[in-house]
Amino acid sequence: MSQMWKRPPIGVISMSYARPFGAEHFPLFGRMKAAGMDFVELLVPEEEEMDPVAAGKAAAAAGLFIALAARVNVQRDLASEDAGAHRAGVDYLKRTVDVAVAMGARIVGGPLYGTPLVFAGRPPSPIDEALRMRRVDRVVAGLQEAGDYAGAHGVVLAVEPLNRFETDFCNTAGQAVELVGMVDRPAVGVMLDTFHMNMEDDDLPQAIRATGKHLVHFQANENHRGFLGTGHIEWGPICRALADIGYGGAITLEPFRRADMRLSVPLAQWRAPTFDEDLDLAQSAALLRGYLHTVRA
Repeated sequence: MSQMWKRPPIGVISMSYARPFGAEHFPLFGRMKAAGMDFVELLVPEEEEMDPVAAGKAAAAAGLFIALAARVNVQRDLASEDAGAHRAGVDYLKRTVDVAVAMGARIVGGPLYGTPLVFAGRPPSPIDEALRMRRVDRVVAGLQEAGDYAGAHGVVLAVEPLNRFETDFCNTAGQAVELVGMVDRPAVGVMLDTFHMNMEDDDLPQAIRATGKHLVHFQANENHRGFLGTGHIEWGPICRALADIGYGGAITLEPFRRADMRLSVPLAQWRAPTFDEDLDLAQSAALLRGYLHTVRA
């Protein structure tokens, strides 16, 4: 690891505070900054949902930069056999780039390949080899076109593997590396989320090291999406792995598991905060910064 390694900036996803997140929530940027955040990760707004230029200015005024999280669905799905859905997926990724430029953001991350399962209510089904290869070819072609567009506008697309219950296309860090290798575009990299990695990767630090130069965005989440330090993720070895590869990109905190543990309350469903969680968020960031500090060269 280089002596000049600069520790990554730490931020929070906007839905920790509000969802949907609109102009009326821009004052929350100040609270995020006060809680120790360097940036905010916003869901890419749908058209007419938010003025991206205004959002960028409001975040900058609070001292934050912006990263973006894409929202794919079955109507905009690079892997789809439906030509219209595939085309809509490519066009959507290009629009996320336009939004990023307007906001002053440099990263758009997420399961950009599509094929959502749980949140679309679509159960997985067996896939024969011919169909598998057609899906891969469609995703690669779509990411190449979108990646060329992103690169021309100074934006990087970050492909995120999700757990088996949320997609049947890309589940591990190794698969994400394989995919971006096939895409072979400088503006298409890998995004890792420890919540998903905890389920699908055999060894989280080793998966980070194997991702290496392809890693362009990182989400630090507990196994149950609680605040850092309340679950079983081992942050020391993970931060060591990030340092070993010289990762200097952003790290997003994405806690949205709440304290309501009553029987039959859906854990996967977003719920608004019931109390001020800024101190918990600040302590999560402090814990992570502490580990990042101790592993420096």
